[in-house]
Amino acid sequence: MFKTPLKALLLGSALVVTSFATSFSAQAQNMHDSWNALLNKHVVAINHNHSTEVDYAAIKREHAQLKTYLDSLTAVTQSEFDAWEKPKQLAFLINAYNAWTVELILTKYPDIKSIKDLGSFFSSPWSKEFVPLLGKTRSLDDIEHGLIRGSGKYNDPRIHFAVNCASIGCPALREEAYTATDLESQLQEQTVRFLSDMTRNMAQENTLSVSSIFKWYGDDFEKGFRGANTLQQFFLQYSDALKLIPAQQKALKNDDMKVKFLDYNWDLNVRH
Repeated sequence: MFKTPLKALLLGSALVVTSFATSFSAQAQNMHDSWNALLNKHVVAINHNHSTEVDYAAIKREHAQLKTYLDSLTAVTQSEFDAWEKPKQLAFLINAYNAWTVELILTKYPDIKSIKDLGSFFSSPWSKEFVPLLGKTRSLDDIEHGLIRGSGKYNDPRIHFAVNCASIGCPALREEAYTATDLESQLQEQTVRFLSDMTRNMAQENTLSVSSIFKWYGDDFEKGFRGANTLQQFFLQYSDALKLIPAQQKALKNDDMKVKFLDYNWDLNVRH
């Protein structure tokens, strides 16, 4: 007489476990959905898709949605983060950096013309500790230079074309959230997107003029990513994006091409 109740009990337990697993999987999959929706609506491609502008006014009107997303990032514990695969970790950190940068801009928008307006003589906006993430109150510098670059786990210089500093000189704020599944293609697209922008990276005769990003973070491009141990070798991997003709490729390979770093435009990447 105990067979039927026992079967029902076991079946019910299995359904609960399955339901929990499905719910957990969906939660993990959809972690960045609300951020993705904001980006889809309020980030617009310009300059032949090489750059983007951000409608900060519209995001400010939907600040509750952004705040809910930021709270969901804060809720992730260090142990949960450590259990993830590297692509999921890196996507999480890039999204966190970008979302909290937007949040920082909104604290003073529309009364700012540059993210640098949020700093002071003694400190930069990137050193301001206002981000509750992985059990600590962090700065944007800590996310980028500590968790992403300083950890030594990721060794992918393409992150410099994914994290966005809310400035015209920055690589585009992508119009979608980064995800573990699509991270490789997203980073590759962002790199090509930026390098092919001839207003910020261009080859003329025997001179390659590039963004100051490559001056500030040159070492990151010389750590063996896909065999590139010099900045020139990294550029050669993207010779098509940079529109390098064979003679320029040869000069770059032989270190006979001058590399010049362009001034950076810190004006706010705002959509008017």
